[in-house]
Amino acid sequence: MLLSMALRSALKSTSVVLRECGVLSRLKGTCASLPFKHGACTSVITGPSNSNNETVLTGIGSFTIQPVRNYARAVRKKKPVMQSQLSDLSPTMLKMEYAAVPLAQTADDLVKRLLTLELASHSEKLRLKTEQLIAKVQRDEADRSSTEVKVAILTSKIRNYQEHLHKHTKDKANKRRMLMAIDRRKKLLKHLRVTRYDAFEHVCQQLGITYTFPPEYYRHATRRWLAKKALCIKVFKEVQKQKLEQRKKMKQTLAPILAEPARTTAIGTQ
Repeated sequence: MLLSMALRSALKSTSVVLRECGVLSRLKGTCASLPFKHGACTSVITGPSNSNNETVLTGIGSFTIQPVRNYARAVRKKKPVMQSQLSDLSPTMLKMEYAAVPLAQTADDLVKRLLTLELASHSEKLRLKTEQLIAKVQRDEADRSSTEVKVAILTSKIRNYQEHLHKHTKDKANKRRMLMAIDRRKKLLKHLRVTRYDAFEHVCQQLGITYTFPPEYYRHATRRWLAKKALCIKVFKEVQKQKLEQRKKMKQTLAPILAEPARTTAIGTQ
């Protein structure tokens, strides 16, 4: 009982000494000589060795203690700043609902700040930007449902989603909405390109859209899929050959049957 208690106290004292040695080595770079007694064994903790910066514990049963290393954190790469589509809107511009009001131009500064985009919300700025894009491509002033106008509205939404996802990369819901809007715009542009090519070029030029042609086949070609496709083609060709041989046999068998009525009609005419 007494022996176990003595061993526990000795272990506690050695752990305390080793902790102090680690703190000193971090603060000063070296570890002071700290003699301590462990039963009948006297050991001394010396400074770090010159080879690998290790603290050596000399005495009976010598061993090494690896000091704590404070590694530097990796430098995070800064994301490139994405230019917003709303950056070209001047803060002195009037809001949409006050643009046609003549008294808004002659109001005092405080009222004017409330009527302009200086204190406007993001949704109000986005609505004004959407109207500007629609004005570039619409057929007339009353046009609100043509293909060109739909493409302009979707373009404004897509760019707004891109700016949002650049800051919040893990927003899966808005990413899904953005992909759905891109697919919808792609279909509208494809329809416009087939029906009215001049309008298609005008829309792409005014809205700054780069139209890329979709690939002919979307599936990723794996070795298993290529082998399966080659086998299907081979089977298809064999089936076509068998069908061709069957048609030839049918023609050969039906040829004398079809020739008999022709002979009888020839004899009858004679």
